[in-house]
Amino acid sequence: MAPQRIFGGSTLPLRWPKNSGYGELRVCAYSPASISNNIKSTTTMSRQTVQLALLICDTPVPAVLQKYGTYLEVFKVFLNNSLTHLGLADDVNFTLDGYDVTKEEFPPSELLEKGSGYQGILISGSSASAYADLPWIHTLTKWVGDVATSKPHIRFVGICFGHQIIARALGGDCIRNPVGWEVGTTEVELTEEGKKLFGGDKVLKIQQMHRDHVPNLPPSFKLLASSIDSPNQGMISEYSDQGDDLKGIHIFTVQGHPEFSPDIVHKIIDTRELSGVMDSETVKEGRRRADERDEGTGRIGKAIWKVLGVDA
Repeated sequence: MAPQRIFGGSTLPLRWPKNSGYGELRVCAYSPASISNNIKSTTTMSRQTVQLALLICDTPVPAVLQKYGTYLEVFKVFLNNSLTHLGLADDVNFTLDGYDVTKEEFPPSELLEKGSGYQGILISGSSASAYADLPWIHTLTKWVGDVATSKPHIRFVGICFGHQIIARALGGDCIRNPVGWEVGTTEVELTEEGKKLFGGDKVLKIQQMHRDHVPNLPPSFKLLASSIDSPNQGMISEYSDQGDDLKGIHIFTVQGHPEFSPDIVHKIIDTRELSGVMDSETVKEGRRRADERDEGTGRIGKAIWKVLGVDA
C-alpha cells in the first residue's frame, strides 16, 4: 500500500477545527516510483526542502482522531508550528510521508539511499508496549536497528514509544515503570548534553503520556534529561569522527510528547479513565498538569529541526 504524504505549507484544508491556528494542509496518495526523481534535499529560491518519513505506530483515540486527524496530521501540525515559532515557516519546506508499521508498511529501499530519499525518519508514540510480543513490534525493532546501522545518513527522531523502540533496537531495554504513569506537562532536568542541545534553562517542560520507560542508556548514547520518575527522558547518538561528511546528531529521542497539545492530552486521559487503565489519582493529577505550559513547539521543536539539518 502506498504511504500517505503530507506537504508542509500546502493548500487543501483537512479536518482542523475553525480558528485553530493550524493552517492548511494537503494529503495525497502516491506510489514511490512516481516521486523517486523529485525527493532530493534542495534549496530552491532560498527555501530549504526536507524529505521526512513518519513510522505510524498507532491510531489516535476516537476523540483525538475526530478533531485532529491521524498521527500523520498531528505531526505535520507540530512540525509546521515549530517552524512558525522559529520564524522559519517561509524558509523551510518539508514533506512528511506516513507508513503504518502496525501493518508492517515501511519506506521502500530506494527512498533510503543517500542523496535520493529521506533525510529523517520519525517514529510516533503508541498505546502498545515496545516490549510486547507482537509480530509488528518485532519487525519494527529489527528494521530500525538495521536502517540506523546501515543507512547512517538518515537521522532518526523517536517520540515516546519511538524512544523506547530505538533503545531496544540498539542494545537497550524498555520495561514497565514501577512508579506508574507520567501524564501531563512534566519538568525534566537537563544534563550538560541536554543544555547544549536545547539551550535556555536547565529545566525543560514536556507533555507526557506513558507508564513504560527506558531504564538505562543503550551503548554509544548520551543522556539528555531525567525526571523524578523516569531516569531517561531523552538521549542522542552522535556520529563518530570517521572522516566523512556526517557530523552532529544521528539519533535523537524524547520520552515525552512534544507533538501533543493540552487538548489532546485531556482527550487521551478521558479515554483511559473510561477504560479503567488510569486510576482516579493519575487522572486528576494528569488533568491538572496537562494545562501547564510546555515547550514542545519551542525548545524541543527547535532541537528536532536542528537534528534534521535545519539551521534553527
